[in-house]
Amino acid sequence: MELAHSLLLNEDALAQITEAKRPVFIFEWLRFLDKVLVAANRVDVKEKQKKLVEQLTGLISSAPGPPTRKLLAKNLATLYSIGDTFTVFQTLDKCNDIIKSKDDTPAYLPTKLAAVACVGAFYEKMGRMLGSSFPDTINNLLKALKSAESQGRGEILLSLQKVLSGLGGAAASCHRDIYKNARSLLTDRSMAVRCSVAKCLLELQNEAVFMWTTELENMATLCFKALEGSNYGVRVAVAKLLGTVMATALMPKQAAVMRQNVKRATLEEVLELMATGFLRGGSGFLKSGGEMLKGGGSVSREVRVGVTQAYVVFVTTLGGQWLERNFATFLSHVLDLVSHPRATQTHVEAVYSRRCVSFMLRATLGGLLGEKAQIAAGKEICQAISKQMRAVEAVVNDISGENKAGAADVSASQHVMVCALKELGSLVQSLSATASPLIQEPSIGLLETVTSVLLHPSMAARLAAAWCLRCVAVALPYQLTPLLDRCAERINNLKSSPEAVSGYSFAMAALLGGVHQCPLGIPHSKGKLVVSIAEDLLRTAAQNSRLSLQRTQAGWLLLGALMTLGPSLVRYHLPKMLLLWRNVFPRSQKELEAEKARGDSFTWQVTLEGRAGALCAMRSFVAHCPELLTEDVIRRLMTPIECAMTMMSHVPAIIKVHGAHLKASAAMVRLRLYDILALLPPKTYEGSFNALLRELVAEFTLTDNSSNTTTSLLRSLCHYDDSVLMGSWLQETDHKSIEDQLQPNSASGSGALEHDPSSIYLRVPVGEAIPGPLPLGVSVIDASVALFGVVFPHVSFKHRLQMLDHFAECIKQAKGVRQQAVQLNIFTAVLSALKGLAENKSTLGPEEVRKSALALVMGALDNPNPILRCAAGEALGRMAQVVGEATFIARMAQTSFDKLKSARDVVSRTGHSLALGCLHRYVGGIGSGQHLKTSVSILLALAQDGSSHEVQTWALHSLALIVDSSGPMYRGYVEPTLSLVLTLLLTVPPSHTEVHQCLGRCLGALITTVGPELQGNGATISTIRSSCLVGCAIMQDHSDSLVQAAAISCLQQLHMFAPRHVNLSSLVPCLCVHLCSSHLLLRRAAVACLRQLAQREAAEVCEYAMSLAKRAGDSKDNTTINLNITETGLEGVLFGMLDRETDRKLCSDIHDTLGHMLSSLAVEKLSHWLKLCKDVLAATTDVGGAVAFEVEKDEEDSEKKDEMDDDTMFTGLGEDDKSKPSVAPRWVTRVFAADCLCRIILLCENADKTHFDLAAARSAQAKNPKGDLLVLHLSDLIRMAFMAATDHSNQLRMAGLQALEDIIKKFASVPEPEFPGHVILEQYQANVGAALRPAFSPDTPSDITAKACQVCSTWIGSGVVSDLNDLRRVHNLLVSSLDKVQAGKGSSSQLYSESATTMEKLAVLKAWAEVYVVAMKIKKEAESKPAKPVRSGDDDEDEDDLGADVLPPDSLITLVQPELPSLSRLWLAMLRDYALLTLPAEFSSQLPPDGGAFYTPETIDTARLHYRSSWAPVLHAVALWLHSTGFGAGEGQEEVSSPPSKTPGLPQGGSSTTKTFEESVKDRMHLMLGVSIEFLCFPRPEEPIEHVMSCLQALCTLLESPCAKTHIAEDQLLAVELLNVLHRLLLTRDPPAVQLQVTAVVQETIRAALDHLQRQRTNKGEEGDKDLQQSLGEGGDTGELAPGKSLVFAAMELLVFILVRHLPQLNARVKESPSHVPLRPQRLPEESARLVANTVSILAELPSLCSPAGSMTILPTVLFLITGVLRETAIKTTDNSVPVTVSAALQGIKTIITSPLARMESMQAQWTGLVRSSLASVLEYSQPDESRPDMDEVSMLTAITLFLLSASNELVGVTVLQKGCMDRFRNALNSSDPWVQARCYQLLLSVFQHSSRALSTPYIHALAPLMVEKLKAVERSRPGTAAELQAVQEGIRVLENLVGMGEEQNRVQLLALLVPTLVSYLLDENAISSAPQVSKGLHDFALQNLMRIGPLYPAAFKIVIGAAPELKTRLESAIRANQASSKAKAAARQAQPTVQAAPTIKLKTSFF
Repeated sequence: MELAHSLLLNEDALAQITEAKRPVFIFEWLRFLDKVLVAANRVDVKEKQKKLVEQLTGLISSAPGPPTRKLLAKNLATLYSIGDTFTVFQTLDKCNDIIKSKDDTPAYLPTKLAAVACVGAFYEKMGRMLGSSFPDTINNLLKALKSAESQGRGEILLSLQKVLSGLGGAAASCHRDIYKNARSLLTDRSMAVRCSVAKCLLELQNEAVFMWTTELENMATLCFKALEGSNYGVRVAVAKLLGTVMATALMPKQAAVMRQNVKRATLEEVLELMATGFLRGGSGFLKSGGEMLKGGGSVSREVRVGVTQAYVVFVTTLGGQWLERNFATFLSHVLDLVSHPRATQTHVEAVYSRRCVSFMLRATLGGLLGEKAQIAAGKEICQAISKQMRAVEAVVNDISGENKAGAADVSASQHVMVCALKELGSLVQSLSATASPLIQEPSIGLLETVTSVLLHPSMAARLAAAWCLRCVAVALPYQLTPLLDRCAERINNLKSSPEAVSGYSFAMAALLGGVHQCPLGIPHSKGKLVVSIAEDLLRTAAQNSRLSLQRTQAGWLLLGALMTLGPSLVRYHLPKMLLLWRNVFPRSQKELEAEKARGDSFTWQVTLEGRAGALCAMRSFVAHCPELLTEDVIRRLMTPIECAMTMMSHVPAIIKVHGAHLKASAAMVRLRLYDILALLPPKTYEGSFNALLRELVAEFTLTDNSSNTTTSLLRSLCHYDDSVLMGSWLQETDHKSIEDQLQPNSASGSGALEHDPSSIYLRVPVGEAIPGPLPLGVSVIDASVALFGVVFPHVSFKHRLQMLDHFAECIKQAKGVRQQAVQLNIFTAVLSALKGLAENKSTLGPEEVRKSALALVMGALDNPNPILRCAAGEALGRMAQVVGEATFIARMAQTSFDKLKSARDVVSRTGHSLALGCLHRYVGGIGSGQHLKTSVSILLALAQDGSSHEVQTWALHSLALIVDSSGPMYRGYVEPTLSLVLTLLLTVPPSHTEVHQCLGRCLGALITTVGPELQGNGATISTIRSSCLVGCAIMQDHSDSLVQAAAISCLQQLHMFAPRHVNLSSLVPCLCVHLCSSHLLLRRAAVACLRQLAQREAAEVCEYAMSLAKRAGDSKDNTTINLNITETGLEGVLFGMLDRETDRKLCSDIHDTLGHMLSSLAVEKLSHWLKLCKDVLAATTDVGGAVAFEVEKDEEDSEKKDEMDDDTMFTGLGEDDKSKPSVAPRWVTRVFAADCLCRIILLCENADKTHFDLAAARSAQAKNPKGDLLVLHLSDLIRMAFMAATDHSNQLRMAGLQALEDIIKKFASVPEPEFPGHVILEQYQANVGAALRPAFSPDTPSDITAKACQVCSTWIGSGVVSDLNDLRRVHNLLVSSLDKVQAGKGSSSQLYSESATTMEKLAVLKAWAEVYVVAMKIKKEAESKPAKPVRSGDDDEDEDDLGADVLPPDSLITLVQPELPSLSRLWLAMLRDYALLTLPAEFSSQLPPDGGAFYTPETIDTARLHYRSSWAPVLHAVALWLHSTGFGAGEGQEEVSSPPSKTPGLPQGGSSTTKTFEESVKDRMHLMLGVSIEFLCFPRPEEPIEHVMSCLQALCTLLESPCAKTHIAEDQLLAVELLNVLHRLLLTRDPPAVQLQVTAVVQETIRAALDHLQRQRTNKGEEGDKDLQQSLGEGGDTGELAPGKSLVFAAMELLVFILVRHLPQLNARVKESPSHVPLRPQRLPEESARLVANTVSILAELPSLCSPAGSMTILPTVLFLITGVLRETAIKTTDNSVPVTVSAALQGIKTIITSPLARMESMQAQWTGLVRSSLASVLEYSQPDESRPDMDEVSMLTAITLFLLSASNELVGVTVLQKGCMDRFRNALNSSDPWVQARCYQLLLSVFQHSSRALSTPYIHALAPLMVEKLKAVERSRPGTAAELQAVQEGIRVLENLVGMGEEQNRVQLLALLVPTLVSYLLDENAISSAPQVSKGLHDFALQNLMRIGPLYPAAFKIVIGAAPELKTRLESAIRANQASSKAKAAARQAQPTVQAAPTIKLKTSFF
């Protein structure tokens, strides 16, 4: 392949490769040439042009295949347009000669076609440059057209189209000739030719004026004829032609009009012409009127569907604005179509016509109009409906009967009503809440209009009106309850009108069915209302025979609809329902017989309808309330069901007696029966299998049914991928809803509500807009087939055999069409049964059953009907799956092999090749491995059979199935298969699209098989890869959309396995172009591919898309790319698609693609993405909606728009209209944009914190102006959130509030650099207030108000606003909501369910709780701060030093204070509810029967969820309130006095007076602790960490209050349980914040216990019971601590867990384990350090909770842990600070050693031992050690000193310890670190000064000499740093103190040590000036000390000085120098007051 990449064809290489590979080599060269010519240097091209032309023209006559000729032509044309054009005419003549040639052999055909293609390409590329040669060429082509076969005709027409497009208006002289010749081919028998003609004529009409003037009628007739017998492709092409021509006739293109003055057609004429096609089809117009009136044959459906599409093209071409202006005309026209008798000759035809009209309306209205225009259209539809309704009423009320024609009008009007109401419903539903103006405006009266139709005489119209009301209720849920009430009232008032009973019950049923789409639901009482109405209707049905039928149907319909409300509501009515069901059916066989004997045909009709209704309600119950289906309920349901089954067998006899009109009612009963049985477990009706199966089989084998009805289920039971084989079975397209009419099965696509009224309340099937149950005849068969599949696996083998044999018999008996129908139904049933077997994992049965089944299936594999062959193949595969035996599979495969080897006919070859594919598909690669080789070789051979494209298609399809299912086993066959695929792609004519689609499937499967190997670089892999790429390139260039879609999915697979080899620069632009395709599957494929690409390479994808837009802008021929990528790039296009697309899969892929792009690019291209979201959000429909900011900016924009319009006006109605996005973004897209906004904020947060720091952002932007930071766009963010939060659409409001909350949370603390002390959000107060206010209006849905409360509390709590008056705005919103909460449960006008009210009330309470928590926090901080000095005046500015944003201490709390009395009551009530709701199910009997304060018992399940999300902040708030009010002391009186209605949660009446304060404290403690412990025991993983924190903080706050302390201390088991739960929480939750908070709770618990113990001890002390006082505390006299009962034990467990978690080295076991490597102690992170410190301090307090004996039990552990912590965390820090853990450990040691235990005689020995061993441990740990170079000696010395000072008695005289201690001090004195020396001197001083001489003397003796030595040495090395100077000073202080401690007689010796040392520090006067600062400091220090010592001990001082004269001289000179300098300084000193020098070292924590 590489050799093909050269400018000239490498002929040597070509000669060397095999014949088979040459076409591929040539194609690859042409592909390379295509890319290279455009980019190459013109000079190079011109040099080689001659040779190139030779090579290319040579290829024309080498019979090239279709893709090759296309590329060849393109290259030649490009070559001439780039290089010289002299030889172009020669080449053109050569081509013309080839075309004229008389050679008609098939071998010459490719050459001819290549010449034709070249001619087309030349003219397209060069057009008028070719001068006047075109008439000859065109004549030549037209002549060839007459004699060509179909492939030639197609190619010639394609070339003509290109010639026309290249020449434009220049070819006018030939237009008529082309038109005449092409016209006749519109009805060609080849569909591909028809498509080509349509395309050619479409090109022609651009210039040929006569086509849309004089020839307009003929054009229309031609198109209608072309549509007869057409396929989908032809319909699309012809519809496009017809629609465009009609649109042009109405609004001609400017250029053409300028040239000739043309008579324009009027809109009426054009529509009239189109209507002819819709109503009369292709027959001429000249038939006399009489014949038309008689109603000739009906219109062929293909024509009607084609014309429907043409209408849509017509309107789309004219554009949205045209539709807006002419909507009334268009609407009345299409509604007239459906009221025309020709359109509604039979019921099914009428349904089809309605479907077509609905499609026209939906496709135009739904897609082209923006929301505003849609509302206007809605008004028009309303008017049309009321006009029709008035006409109908006139006829109905006309008693005299004068208006005979009226009756026909009424029946016609029903169809108009259905279309109008269906469209109105869809419109409102798509507008959702934005439709509110349409509903609210009284002048439109939409609801009145629609409800008036509920009284229409026709059932179809009534149902449509009911459906429309359901749409309104789903779009605007606040209408749901009022509408239900209204209907209920009307039913009760108009009981005597049959239409009213029927219509209003339909409406109620529809509304009930819509409830599941309204999350807020309806009030529970509506259920009771419905039941009472239904009961009443059923009870009164028998009273009036005129109404019996309607009342019976209505009653059961309502009960069926009620079931959709789900178990929580139905539970209450179930007993009544079971009774009703039982009474409808006779109780016994006897009653049944008696019943048969009496009654007339009318009573039987009512009875049957009643029973059908009852079964339907049962089915609805089983489907919607599976939770209520207990064994007992199923048993009680089975009684009526079994009775219904028995009754079924009697019905035929009844029909015989009473007439055939009962057949429909009987069928309805059967349908309902089958439906409910299919939902119940088959085991429950095993006894009735025999009778049931007889019925089912008779049903679908059409035994008693003379019409040949077929089931509609076959399509869903066959495999989706097989649709390519069943040609007529359409793939999914945008036209699916109308194309379904053309499917071969009975009544396909004729779904309508009137076929089954119960569908009005059922869930709408996925992907459908409106339920369309099929006609009863088809539905019953469908139901029987489905039930057969359910029952079959449970039937005995004997019966299976009988049925299968019976099936074969039925097929044999039937003939002709009937045989086909029976066979289709039987196959569907068999497939359904096999599927059931596979799902149940059961087998088919013994040999004879298999034989019978196999015979049945094999017989159908050679059936001429392709659908049956498909079904048979599928059945064969499923059978192999169910039997699962190798021999059976081998037998099946062998049969097909033999057949394929011998058979020559198409039918059996296709059937059996599919059989092979299906076998492999269902058995998988392993099971069918041994047949793989044979299967592949046979199928490869069949695929090359050029004589039959059908065989090729089926063989390739099966091959794809085999490749798919064999997986890696297929690897050996990849190369031959791939080369076959390529050969076929290069040779099969493009018109055989199915073959190409199957080739695409094969290629995709092969790529998957090779898989990741494709990345490799080996020769074979490279070849495979390049073959795949060539294959994809050929398919991408194919004209059929499905083939292009296959190409894209192949490339997508390739990209997944070998991303480097897929060229995105060509793929992405191609995908972008496909996004505008008119084919759904192609758009889907393109988006799915983009989604995958965007996951990996979002940036590249966006760049390539933009480059495409630029190319389209630059190139001249931008007509070819109809693409609207603007500066918003691909993202903008995708956002635009979201407005147009309705396909779920497609929209979800677009969402994902945008999501991936957002994740990768949003942070880098921030402003781009924000602008995108802003543009989408700014497009609100201004129907009295949002308040706009920044008006000026919008005005500029609109001016720009005006200028643009001037330019575009003259270009007329061309493509330009489409290039502007026609509609403003719809609400769904806007919601998505708001979600994107939240995601962008989150992404920025994860990316870089600079995004949230204005100062940093500004400086970053100054450095790099391109850099983009979120904080700089804050005003945009707020504006977007504001726009969304104040929109009409509720979903958008929710998203907007969410965004607002995110913004507040993320930006609340960002300071404003220009105004210190302020934050940047302050300037947006007004916007936040304005965004929140609408959410609190009374008519806002609860969920929005709840969300807004959340935002309010976030805003108030964020601390952004410091001014109370500004806060009041938002605060007042919360106050108003609080009033709503206090109104109590029974508020009058309830629109939504009780749980919605619960949600709203809880949200308000939660918001208040959050605000109160923040307020108390601020208050606490303000109280802990030192009070500010009161300033006079109002000068905030200079308070910066204190921080101006600190609120005054009374601020926020003053807002909450007034509401606290009521709030606290409501909060407590809410917590009580929550506590009850969290009880396990077995305690449900304890729940109050009438619900709680805020929930009702019926909505308990949903209420739980609301409580779950809001209890935590409330708990915290209640804890704070209880703490601050001393457990609500003094609020008892209030409670009693307040009226009962105000206290929703309190037991009312006198009970609350009887509670004493103690009892209420106890209750509240139990409530608070109960809720907390229940939650902390097992917090669900999905619970937010904030809940855990709130709960712990609440506990902490609670335990701070004295009442709570007493409570928890008195009940020790409670405290133990609390600690155990906290321990468990630590095991499951990691965040340090949680663990810290846990230690705080533990500390409070321990403190509470300590206080309690203290009180007990004091009391006992007062009683004088000394001994008892001693043994108080845990452990008693024995010292034993019982796990589970002991608080100390529980605390120890928890604390040890924390310590070992953070310092695993403490665990002795770890050390002993052989794998242990001693770690160097690491510094703990700050949070862990705080945690360990807290833990240690709690540990130290534990011994004081114990009795002496108890403390001796735990002390060893406690001391071990504390000294361990000291060892692990005493690590030197750079700034010599003491780590928190160390100070906590030292403090702990001190606490323990100084505890009163030391004074207990009884424990003396134990205690001494403990203290000594602890000190020994510390000594051991502090031993200098190489492994721990960074040990903090100072902390260790401090610990040692602590022991020496606090426990002197126990340590005196223990020589070992004494020696160790002295060693440590000695080491410290000798330390090289002056800081260590200084601290050592300080600590020694405290030891030397100890009161017990026994302790201090040894140390003085041992260490003083060393000290003196150290200090003496200083003279030689004077200190160089401040630290060293400090050490010397500390040493001298110790010496001075020793001098002071010495007795008088030793004073001289001691001074003799000190004074010389000091004098030696003095400098002589010459040196002093040049000495460094530190040295001078030493000199001054020594001098001062000497001058101080002299006067202290005058006598001794004199002796010492006298003894050494040199000392004296040094001292004197120093004093002299000092005096001289001090005089000099005296002057200066007067100016400065003296400052006392503080000692430089301060101990951080004083431990002594």
